[in-house]
Amino acid sequence: MAEQYVQRRLAAILAADVVGYSRLMEADEAGTLDRLKALRRELFEPKTKQYRGRIFKTTGDGALVEFRSAVDAVNSAVDIQRALAEREERVSKDRRIRLRIGVSLGDVIVEGSDLYGNGVNVAARMESLAEPGGICISGNVHEHVRGATALRFNDFGEQQVKNIDTPIRTYSVTAERIERPASDDGKPLSLPDKPSIAVLPFQDMSAGADQEHFSDGISEDIITALSRVRWLFVTARNSSFSYKGQSHDVRRVALDLGVRYVLEGSVRRVANRVRITAQLVDGGTGNHIWADRYDRDLEDIFAVQDEITQVVVGTIEPALARAEQERASVKAPANLDAWETYQRGMWHAQLHRNAELKTAEALLVRAIEMDPNLVSAYAALSEILGRRAISDSEAPERVLERAVAAGRRAVELDPSDAGARCALGRAYFFVREPDNAIAELRKAIDINPSYAHANFSIGATLTYSGRSASAIPHLEMARRLSPRDYLLGAMMARQAEAYLFMGNYERAAEWGSRAIHEDRTWYYNHLAFVSALGHLGRLDEAQRACADLLTVKDDISVSSVRRRLPFMDASDMETMLDGLRKAELPAGDDC
Repeated sequence: MAEQYVQRRLAAILAADVVGYSRLMEADEAGTLDRLKALRRELFEPKTKQYRGRIFKTTGDGALVEFRSAVDAVNSAVDIQRALAEREERVSKDRRIRLRIGVSLGDVIVEGSDLYGNGVNVAARMESLAEPGGICISGNVHEHVRGATALRFNDFGEQQVKNIDTPIRTYSVTAERIERPASDDGKPLSLPDKPSIAVLPFQDMSAGADQEHFSDGISEDIITALSRVRWLFVTARNSSFSYKGQSHDVRRVALDLGVRYVLEGSVRRVANRVRITAQLVDGGTGNHIWADRYDRDLEDIFAVQDEITQVVVGTIEPALARAEQERASVKAPANLDAWETYQRGMWHAQLHRNAELKTAEALLVRAIEMDPNLVSAYAALSEILGRRAISDSEAPERVLERAVAAGRRAVELDPSDAGARCALGRAYFFVREPDNAIAELRKAIDINPSYAHANFSIGATLTYSGRSASAIPHLEMARRLSPRDYLLGAMMARQAEAYLFMGNYERAAEWGSRAIHEDRTWYYNHLAFVSALGHLGRLDEAQRACADLLTVKDDISVSSVRRRLPFMDASDMETMLDGLRKAELPAGDDC
């Protein structure tokens, strides 16, 4: 009899557990449970997702998370502990929630969505060794992260832990902040009133002939492209390039230049191939926010330079936005200024749920009241109102009027702001004015060629106006520009719809499944998948997919899809609705 195959993989595992859970529950069972649910929903889940983690098991007071990278796992742990400490400052000491976190790296056994094995067991043992509010990591995790982060580690030596035969080298993690130096007039350097970044000259690591002109060109082009992002403060080239050829600590660079974020990288050219790495670092903590590597053939050196610049900038912009949102999400509401209130609103907007969209709308309105010239808040408000109109609004027409008005106001305040143009284009899309929508969205791309959201919005507009084949290149470009975007699931869902309207139901089902796997929380991401399964006659799967959709939005129906989605082509609408009927989605009140 053949031996049964056991699926295994290498994974970084984070184990977290609440300190004194029984005591907290005994003191206030209902209140503690509510606070733990809020902690998991508002802090733990977003922080793990930010670092591409997957929660694969939860208990009443703990969780296990899988990461592809040990660096991501440790950075996530540090961010969770820091944010939790700030969040709980306002709570009396006897009621504060604190976590112990352990991280290990090891082989795991895969059974469905669950993981087992030594890698999981060691993480649990590391968690038990951690101090309250602290982090303990295994020796093999330390080997991976010690040169890749600015964190400090205390060596605990080898520890004998329960049910593990061999002693394990362990380390505690400390994330110390450093003080900002004084300026020439004796006062501490202050950060600009908007997010700030310095792009250091990329290091040329090529062997042989000098290739610095290429690495310098990459850095200069990124500085120029980031300068088009109106909500960013970008340090000038001459200041950034003063660090060329020097060994530097990115935290010190951030202090010296008075910026919150630093982008650094390297270029290595061998024959007709080039490898470019880039990493975005929080200058206050030294934590990595994002990192990636690009390998290209050098058939046309300038074309490669342009392509890399476009992709890097397109990825950095949403990464910076997420970092700002996370920073604002843990501050006390009374301490938020207009920019941070806007970012708090965007943080809620990414959670997709109707209640969160309403909260986001209220915060954006408040940000505008605090600063009537805040273009980003008007643009975001326009987008949120459009999403509410297709989600849960009782009077979608009036909501869409407000969306168009907010988009127009953003453009009036700054016609050269790509975000404002994109917001107005999205509003025109929602009110079924495709030509006006595409005109505004093309203006956004002219201003900022790396703007993934504008490419995505053009793709959505073309999809819903009967031009699905033309939509797909724009949707693919959006994903290429921002491969870790919080709207990645929506981008995939629009591509699924494009294939659906083209009659390619197999491809529609494939892309619909990917969309749901990426983000199942937004009901819009389920529709093409359900409809495609209906058309394919895979009715058992279709009914399960319907049931899954109804857990996300329990009042969804064929009639509500007809009313709310911005269909501009009657045949495409019937294709969508007919598939939903075949999948046995509830008909609703007018079908």
